[in-house]
Amino acid sequence: MSIYKQIMGEQFDQLHEKLQERYEFPHGKPFIASGTMTSIKSDPKWLRPLFKLAVRWKFLFPERGKDIPFKIVNTPQIGPNGEKQIHWERIFYFGTKERHFNALMSLNEERQVIKDYLGEPHLFYSDLLLTATSDGHLKIESKQQRFICGRWEIPLPKVFQGLATVIEKYLQEEKCYSIQVIVKNPLIGTVFSYEGEFKRDDISYIRND
Repeated sequence: MSIYKQIMGEQFDQLHEKLQERYEFPHGKPFIASGTMTSIKSDPKWLRPLFKLAVRWKFLFPERGKDIPFKIVNTPQIGPNGEKQIHWERIFYFGTKERHFNALMSLNEERQVIKDYLGEPHLFYSDLLLTATSDGHLKIESKQQRFICGRWEIPLPKVFQGLATVIEKYLQEEKCYSIQVIVKNPLIGTVFSYEGEFKRDDISYIRND
């Protein structure tokens, strides 16, 4: 059972069947997909130097635009302490430049949240809450956040947090997934967002049953 199915319980069955397939990771196989981000935005512009600095951690990036080619690789793995993990690799292609937005997720059973460590090496941490909408979409919300400094994890006051809301859908007619990500700060408003569509690569999913 994947960490997402485990954390969502009965709500997992309310997701569109293609979203269940995506987040269940049958037979431990990775999910690999490609598509296009119709829009990648950020405000205000004075944050761009920070985004540029974050490139070295494969966390954020300063480039923005429309119709940006995109690839996602979600790989199930087992961590050093034996916990189930999902490694997230999101790659955005700006011409000859590749930009990454990577993360490592695992399950905190005691607190009933997904642990999301962002960047490589980890730069930020966020609790994630996953719910199914009445339409069968997946909604992901970030909650408590911490700044990672070596072995230290420093809680961030809300004024410094970038809280994300993610809506992922399966579009039946187009036979593809769609995603919308909005990151907001209580004082600044929207600081980063992207939306687009993607399809699973055929070779990444071969049924064994």
